[in-house]
Amino acid sequence: HMALLPIRHPQKDFFVLDISDVVPKDDTASMEHPIFSLATKPDMRFLHYADKNGNVLEIEPSGKGLPTIFDKDILIFCISQLMHLKNQGKPIGKRVRFSAREMMVATNRRTDGDAYKLLEKAFSRLRGTNFKTTIRTGGKMEKRIFGLIDEGGFVYHDDDRLRRNYCEIVLSDWLMRAIESADVVTISPDYFRLRRPLERRIYEIARKHCGKSSKWHIGLDKLQAKTGSNAPLKRFRLNLRQIIEEDHTPFYRIELDENDLVTFRPRSAKIELGQDIFIPEWADEKAREIAREKGWDYYALRDKWLNYARAETGKGNPPKNAGATFVSYCKKQKSLR
Repeated sequence: HMALLPIRHPQKDFFVLDISDVVPKDDTASMEHPIFSLATKPDMRFLHYADKNGNVLEIEPSGKGLPTIFDKDILIFCISQLMHLKNQGKPIGKRVRFSAREMMVATNRRTDGDAYKLLEKAFSRLRGTNFKTTIRTGGKMEKRIFGLIDEGGFVYHDDDRLRRNYCEIVLSDWLMRAIESADVVTISPDYFRLRRPLERRIYEIARKHCGKSSKWHIGLDKLQAKTGSNAPLKRFRLNLRQIIEEDHTPFYRIELDENDLVTFRPRSAKIELGQDIFIPEWADEKAREIAREKGWDYYALRDKWLNYARAETGKGNPPKNAGATFVSYCKKQKSLR
């Protein structure tokens, strides 16, 4: 057989993503608009969104259909890795290279024989779907057409078995702008454990709109429009009821009342300290991020604070706001000793 061409561009222009235990991050623009399909079969719909200010976004599917919510894992993985490097003050770029296996493990995907075929189809959908948007700047209107990634593919070992070595992706400028302006938010690692596409999408919407607030309301029909689900409302209501009943949604509890009002509330991670001291989930998440940045074991850090808070409570100074006290304690720590 023919020998492979030499590697003409050895590594210098690709950033190698070294898989550290990074916190998953999601870009807020794609959380806002349902640009990923919830369908499991090829979704050939042309989508059209317009906002109150007359900005228009049109999405034309690739020949293999719209990108799916599971294809999005690949982008979440890249964004998370790049934000991790950026937060450490390291240079980043849009050309990234990573081991497919490591990406699959990080996003809780299967790693069997079909996994690579699925990945290749995902690259096609991410690369081939066109986004058209109108932008108004300085009295002019522009129409831009772009994709989510500019390239995607595999590099093979130069040996008889042609084993896949790693993936290379060139992210689009649109995604890079989200990373450069830090328009990203942390999401729960349990996001990758959600089986239902709709539940992933609903979690993203809650994460974007409810965030850390005590609650967020939205009408069922509006929520459906935000998810991009094209099921009849009756079917959507049934699907949402199932999700509520299973109660797996990370971070948020969902309620649906008889007037079709949907309410999201953050769950609290109760860590009993006395009767009423507990670390709310937002503080738990923030402290995990601090521990990760400092390279510490989160649980050791939490135990250290719990001991301190218990001692203070014993002296009659219980923390008034346990979450805020915990986070500021974590920030001030110089070491774990």
